[in-house]
Amino acid sequence: MWAQHDLRLRPYPRGFHLITREVVAAVPELARLRVGLLHVFIQHTSASLALNENASPDVRRDFGRFFDHLVPDGWPEFEHTLEGPDDMAAHIKASLLGPSLTLPVRDGRLALGTWQGLYLCEHRGEGGARRLVLTLQGEARSREG
Repeated sequence: MWAQHDLRLRPYPRGFHLITREVVAAVPELARLRVGLLHVFIQHTSASLALNENASPDVRRDFGRFFDHLVPDGWPEFEHTLEGPDDMAAHIKASLLGPSLTLPVRDGRLALGTWQGLYLCEHRGEGGARRLVLTLQGEARSREG
């Protein structure tokens, strides 16, 4: 079985935001799979996706502080500055973290670890709404199960 959905996320402020529930809700076919994969792809170059701690908001804030320290806005060596001081830094952060995740599916659910959640990593001060492409593939559960 294959299914594909587009998910439009509301605008989030700069930072690392849990989006696991929104992603799962956008793929109703997930519940029918015995085994499979969910591929999540963000259609932007200044935001990214990550899989990490889903319980403590301190972790998400620390991620933000680390990446802002690693790649600061307005670094004088940047040439691409027409869209503001956070734009080139956002492109680099997005490249470091990546545009996609491939997640295992087992018995109608994402087979994530106890403390894992999907992050939207918003690297711009005002990035706007973000678009994800969700592609699900797998084998359906038997009708008895």
